Amino acid sequence: MGTRLAIVGATGAVGRQMRRLLETRDFELEGDPVFLASERSAGTTLPFAGREVEVRAISEDAFDGVDIAMFSAGGSRSRDWAPVAAARGAVVIDNSSAFRMDDEVPLVVSEVNPHAATMRPKGIIANPNCTTMVLMVAAKPLHDAFGLTEAVATSYQAAGGAGQSGIAELLTQAGAMIAAGDDLVEHGSAVEAGVDAEAFSKAIAFNVLAHCGTFADARYTDEEWKLVHESRKILGLPALRVSPTCVRVPVVVGHAIAARLTFSQPVERAAAMEALSGAPGLVVEDGTGLDGESLAYPTPLASAGRDEVLVGRVREDLGDPHSLNLFVVGDNLLKGAALNAVQLAELVAAERA
Repeated sequence: MGTRLAIVGATGAVGRQMRRLLETRDFELEGDPVFLASERSAGTTLPFAGREVEVRAISEDAFDGVDIAMFSAGGSRSRDWAPVAAARGAVVIDNSSAFRMDDEVPLVVSEVNPHAATMRPKGIIANPNCTTMVLMVAAKPLHDAFGLTEAVATSYQAAGGAGQSGIAELLTQAGAMIAAGDDLVEHGSAVEAGVDAEAFSKAIAFNVLAHCGTFADARYTDEEWKLVHESRKILGLPALRVSPTCVRVPVVVGHAIAARLTFSQPVERAAAMEALSGAPGLVVEDGTGLDGESLAYPTPLASAGRDEVLVGRVREDLGDPHSLNLFVVGDNLLKGAALNAVQLAELVAAERA
């Protein structure tokens, strides 16, 4: 028996990746997926499995007969329509922040806490924030081995985390700034001031912005608070201490996190590498180039288009034997959003088998 599946936000950047994954993974669909989007996109078509599938406007009856509905159309649309889809019998997998901290909605990373996906009294499963998602894939095996108590996490988040508008703004600015030549060296503040930034608060091309998200409590941004609250919920560690800083960088796709993780037990690098080796969804790229060892470390660019999360620069902390420092990267559109949603859909579909 196949699964009747709908994608809300099928025309967006994450929706495009969801469509591709449904084509390439071993997911047994019943008929064509239902592609849903705004009224302005209704009536257009999207390619799927060698044919064109018509896009429909979101409505109550659009969810009739749907087993799983994957949402990636923003928080307000999820708040309006996810409960409708659930009431019509669909299991909702929501990629927005609308339900992540709802006590009756599990927040699930497929490799970290898949068991939580079965406990969904509202019929909704939440997909974590893309930065939290990437970090959790590496943090979970270390937590299981040594008992995580604290995380200091600095993220370097791609422009693509702001959607297609963020990518377009980065590429447009980069093209224009290349012509600036020496002004980038001698008159940087004037170049930055001359940029008409829209998706971001300042020029993103050839720049690093210590502002990712919207400022909220205690002068931290909402992106930083997501790292705090979501990490605690996913790992089941309400007392976990998290110190976040989220930074926007001129990368198209691929989020990176420099993390200092502290554990209840002392931890040595060899034991940490053993814990990371073979962890689901994780690839270790770690070499210094010393003593004949190959030079290997992960980069955001190399993560783009890859399903796995990459981890490297694993090293014991210089001041605390209970702490490790590491560098984690992952494709924010794939594992950070679309892939995890499809993996959760696969878990739900397996329940019905």
